Amino acid sequence: MNAPALYQELESHLRQGATGRALEVARQIAAAGGTAPWMAIAKTCHERGDQAGEEEALSRRLREQRGDIGAISGMAELKRAQGDRRAAENFYRLGLNTVAHIPNAPPPLRAWAERAQAYLQEGIAVYAAHLDDQMKAAGIDVAASSPRIREAFDLLTGRTPLYLQQPSMFFYPGLPHRAWYEREEFDWVPALEARTEAITAELKALLETEDGTFTPYVQAPPGRPAPNNPLLDDPSWGAAYLYKSGERQPLADHCPAAIEALSHTPQPSIESRSPMALFSRLKPGTHIKPHNGLLNTRLICHLPLIAPDRCGLRVGPETRTWQEGKLFIFDDSFEHEAWNRGTSDRTVMLFEIWRPEIPEDDRKVLTALFASIDRFDEDH
Repeated sequence: MNAPALYQELESHLRQGATGRALEVARQIAAAGGTAPWMAIAKTCHERGDQAGEEEALSRRLREQRGDIGAISGMAELKRAQGDRRAAENFYRLGLNTVAHIPNAPPPLRAWAERAQAYLQEGIAVYAAHLDDQMKAAGIDVAASSPRIREAFDLLTGRTPLYLQQPSMFFYPGLPHRAWYEREEFDWVPALEARTEAITAELKALLETEDGTFTPYVQAPPGRPAPNNPLLDDPSWGAAYLYKSGERQPLADHCPAAIEALSHTPQPSIESRSPMALFSRLKPGTHIKPHNGLLNTRLICHLPLIAPDRCGLRVGPETRTWQEGKLFIFDDSFEHEAWNRGTSDRTVMLFEIWRPEIPEDDRKVLTALFASIDRFDEDH
C-alpha cells in the first residue's frame, strides 16, 4: 500500500476511534520512513481510555522529538493517572525545565506548570512520609540522629534545598560546606561578647554626636561600572568603618572597646584588603537581596548591638534572628539575604575572620596571593 493510502486509512481509524488499528497503520508508516501523527493518535487513545496506546504514541513522539512539550506533559499526566508517581515526577520536572526556556509561554502551559509544581510539592511530602515510616520500622529515629544525618535526610526528601559555597571571586577547594558556625566553637567569642555593652555605648555616643558617620554600604568604585544592586548609594544599608581595606579609620579613635575586642579575633591581615570591621546598620523596611560573597576563605561575624524584632538573616537554607550580644558566624560564599521588617534600626558590628580549617602555611600564601591580585588591579 502506498503512503497516501496509509495516511488516509489512519485518519479513518482515528475518526472511528479504532485506536488499535490506527497504531498498526502508524507503525507501518514509521517503518517505511514516514512521519506518523503520534500526538493525534495519543489524543484519540486518551479519549478512548486506551492508556497502552497513548503511552506508545507519546513514547514514539518523544523518540522523534525529545523536547516536545505536548508529549512531555501528556506523558506526565498519563503516568500520574497510572499511579506511577516516580515516573510522573520525572516527566513533570522535564516539562518544567522545558517550559522555563519558552519565552512568553501561553496561559494553558503556565497553568500546566502550576499543576506540575503542586504535584511535585505533594510528592515531597509523600516521599518523606514513606522514608520516615521505613526508618521507624528499622528502629531508627532520624530526628534524634546526628545533625549531618538530619541534614542529609532533609536534602534527600526535598525538605531543604541544596546550597553550596559559590564565591564570586575566589574558591579555595576542600573546605566543608558549612553555612553557619556556632559561637561555642571559638574560644575568643566569650571575651568579645562580654564587651557588647561597652561597644554598644560607643555606637550610641557616635549616633548622638557624629553627623554623617554612616555612608551607604553599596557604592560604585571610582572609575568602575556601578554594581547592579538595588541598594546602590542607598543609606538604608549603612556602614561606619573601624577598619577599611586594611587601614584603621578615624572612627576607631572613638571606639576603644570595639578595637580592643577585635584585637583578640583571628582577622586576616592583607594589604589593601583586611582587616575589615564596621558598624552595619539596616533601616526599617530594608531588604538585602540574595547574593554570594567574594571568597570562601573567610567567615563573616556579626556582633548584634541593636537588634529589634522582625529582623532576620538567611544563609543557605537556614534563617536566624539576631540577639543582642550573641555572635553570628557564617560563610558568606553561600547565598544569603537579610531584612529589617521592624520599626527601628538594626545595627551589628561586622568583621571577618579566617576560615578555621585553612592551615597557617596556606593563610600566608593566600595573603600574598590576594595582595598580588589587588596590585594587578591597581597597575592594569
